[in-house]
This record gives sequence, structure tokens and C-alpha cells, in this order.
Amino acid sequence: MDVSKFGYIRVSSKDQNEGRQLQAMLENGLNERDIFIDKQSGENFDRVQYQLLKRMVRKGDVLYVHSLDRFGRNKEEILQEWNDITKNIQADIVVMDMPLLDTTQYKDSLGTFIADLVLQILSWMAEEERDRIRKRQREGIDVALQNGVPFGRPKAQVTEGFNEVYDLWKAGEMTAVKAMAELGVKKTTFYKLVKEYEKNIKKISI
Repeated sequence: MDVSKFGYIRVSSKDQNEGRQLQAMLENGLNERDIFIDKQSGENFDRVQYQLLKRMVRKGDVLYVHSLDRFGRNKEEILQEWNDITKNIQADIVVMDMPLLDTTQYKDSLGTFIADLVLQILSWMAEEERDRIRKRQREGIDVALQNGVPFGRPKAQVTEGFNEVYDLWKAGEMTAVKAMAELGVKKTTFYKLVKEYEKNIKKISI
């Protein structure tokens, strides 16, 4: 039976470099054409390259992953995918930076038990790290908001020339659709601007 060796690489975004993981796999004798790379979050396994790879893996094949957090970051899904590959497909997985997570080496019941235990611990740690990252991001956003850093869509501003369009529209000499086209804004934005403009006129006239 021919055994194929596959590699799976994941980086969190297009800005991260996969070079280190790729080099490690090439040094382990993998062919570059058999290495699949996803550039997205490890929150779940709904990833194009991973799903393509999984469809190609057969019984007896070996899947190389650089580290468990590159495989995924959701504990339940890591365990589910691991069991699917090793038990249902009956392929092996080698986590390159964790020798105990090498199913080609530990085929007896004690070895399997130890590998399963280590997998449980590391997958929990991967999920904890994901939660810590989320918490830090949330805290960072909260601090930024307290310091007045704007988030979301920029607020619509009453610009120079709005008053002319407003006057024509208010006098019935221009339709609302034409006014929106002149200002280059959508309906909701136009009426927000009208409301703000009229509020400012009211303040001035008081």
C-alpha cells in the first residue's frame, strides 16, 4: 500500500508568513505540492485548503502539522478532527513540535492513552490562548473607546454646499432623490444630515 505524506500549514492572516512552517516540513521530506496552506483564523475547521486536504487523505497516510495551535484553536473541534482522521480515516498525524503527538510511534494502548491525554491538555491550552487573545482585543477596544478613538462607520458630516442643496430641496425646487445624488449620499444619511442641519439652525435662531 502506497503511503502519502501531507503537510498542513495555517497562519492567522495574510500578513503572517508561513515560511518557518513550510521550511520545517520540507526538511522532513515532504513535497511542496503535498503541503496545504490556509491563511485564516483557527477558530473552526471551515477552511478551504484543510477541507481539500482532508478529502485526499487515505488510510495509512501521514499528516504533518507544525504545532497543535496551527491545526486549530477550538478544543472540541480539534479533538473531533483528530479522531476523524486517526480513527475514521485511519491515517496518522504527526505534530512536529510535540513528539508525544505522533500517532506513527505510539500504537499500543498506553502510548495511545498518553497521546490522547496530551492532546486534551494542549487543545485546552490552545482554546484558552484564543480566549485570552479575544479578551485582550476587547480590552484594547474598550480603552480606545474611552480615549475617544472612533470605531465603526465614520459619522456623516454636514459639508459646505449642503445648505444650498437643502434650501432648494426645502423650497420644493429639487427632489430628495436629486438632492441625494448631488451630495452623493444614501437616503438614511441624507435625512440624518437634514436632522442635524435643522437642529443647528434651531440653536442659532434661539
